[in-house]
Amino acid sequence: MTTTEDLPSVEMSNVLSEEKKQQIIALGRLGWSLRRIQRTTGVRREIAGDYLRAAGIEPRPPGRWGRQPPAKPANGVTPDSGAPAAPVAEPEPAPGRSPTASACEPYREIIEADLAKGRNAKAIWQDLVAVHGFSGAYQSVKRFVGKLRGSRSPEARMVIETAPGEESQVDYGSGPMVRHPASGRYQRTRLFVLTLGYSRKSVRLLAFRSSTRLWAELHERAFRRLGGVTRLIVLDNLREGVLTPDIYDPALNPLYQDMLAHYGVVALPCRTGDPDRKGKVEAGVGHAKRTPLKGLRFESLEEAQAYLDRWEERWADTRIHGTTKRQVAAMFAEEKPALLPLPLEPFRYYQFGERTVHLDGCVEVEAAYYGAPPGWIGRRVRVQWDERHVRLLDPRTGQLLREHVRQQRGGHRIQDEDRPAKTPLGILQLLARTERAGRHIGALCQGMHCRQGEAAVRRILGLLWLARKYGAASVDDACAAALEVEVYEYRFVRRYLERRPHNPLSLRQVDPLIRQLTLYRDFIADKTKEENEP
Repeated sequence: MTTTEDLPSVEMSNVLSEEKKQQIIALGRLGWSLRRIQRTTGVRREIAGDYLRAAGIEPRPPGRWGRQPPAKPANGVTPDSGAPAAPVAEPEPAPGRSPTASACEPYREIIEADLAKGRNAKAIWQDLVAVHGFSGAYQSVKRFVGKLRGSRSPEARMVIETAPGEESQVDYGSGPMVRHPASGRYQRTRLFVLTLGYSRKSVRLLAFRSSTRLWAELHERAFRRLGGVTRLIVLDNLREGVLTPDIYDPALNPLYQDMLAHYGVVALPCRTGDPDRKGKVEAGVGHAKRTPLKGLRFESLEEAQAYLDRWEERWADTRIHGTTKRQVAAMFAEEKPALLPLPLEPFRYYQFGERTVHLDGCVEVEAAYYGAPPGWIGRRVRVQWDERHVRLLDPRTGQLLREHVRQQRGGHRIQDEDRPAKTPLGILQLLARTERAGRHIGALCQGMHCRQGEAAVRRILGLLWLARKYGAASVDDACAAALEVEVYEYRFVRRYLERRPHNPLSLRQVDPLIRQLTLYRDFIADKTKEENEP
């Protein structure tokens, strides 16, 4: 027999903390007896029963788990008289239902329909309570579902315990079908789940697509919902986070790595083909797929996310976790002070890629050009850019080479120390090519280079491309027209050729190898006259 002295001195008064009160209410909803609640929480049965009744939950009497009271004998002796009582006929059970039938029997059709959709017992019980006012316990629904489809024994798994605020796990899963606003058709969404390792508190977010930036943005949204971050994040080797899987030295996606560094978090990718290392988030993904989202469709992503948030708050956070045997919300209240604080500003996202440094010493980013340091012509560099800046990085060391302010399309940005003191050999060879293409082409290119410097190199290459498209003779005429009006611009030559009727196979009217047509006429007439004379 358990006495008051045997109970842990958790509560010495009738006023309980909010955390303890919510734990008692959650255990009462699961159908636990007052004696069992007393052994688990250390709160007296009388106090726990008062809190359950105040919350509208009738405590389960001891020893009455599904049992029926014994029937009175048919012919008994009353205390007042020694004569036997008249036999009383037993009431016949209602047709179609046994006196010991499950409380779920009236909801059989609803339960069978949900089972056909693939929903599990937990989801069915939650729907019965929320929608149909079911007053039975979860175990009743679990037993009823087990009889309908058969029960399976759980598999043994290793449990990895972590300190509060130490680790979180992230993963993608398949979400519900949601009508896409653009196509108007139902589309399978992606379910992002972040689970804290200590408390098992999860943040679940839905999205239509996936990308490197969206993967990082979902992390930030989860961090803001939690109010802090853990020191480690365990993830799978998906492409959005890990470029090259390696157990010893994995290559992370640079945008994802910089976002985590902004929050002070270190990524820890799993070994390839070893998802059990992040079994907590795997269980969180599977729980959401089987319980609240299985077999459901939504008309918008906002509606689906709101439904998922309500389920998270009412059911997922208030449940007693099967491993810790404690309420998730109560454990998260313990873990939240141990989380790292959020930075003052959110992470500034950027785009990234690789570029080749061209002859003018610049790289191209969205039709604008930015100078690299001397010695990088013909080599590859990493480039990061956002709405304000463009950064050039060494591909081997990651060192910042140059940082420029964003330019408009067609603009150039070259620092003064990067301009060469004399014309490089490659540019001299390029100008020699223009001289061989045409006299006026060479003159115009020389003038462009003298006036515009390195920015004219690409425009000179553009003139050579026009010579291949329209013919060197036509481009030379266009360059002569540009020199006549003193306009040293590639765009003038291109528009001149586009607006002028042109036949690339026609011959020039004046050429040293072509004589006047009258000479050919007289020559043919003389030959014809000689042949006609006797």
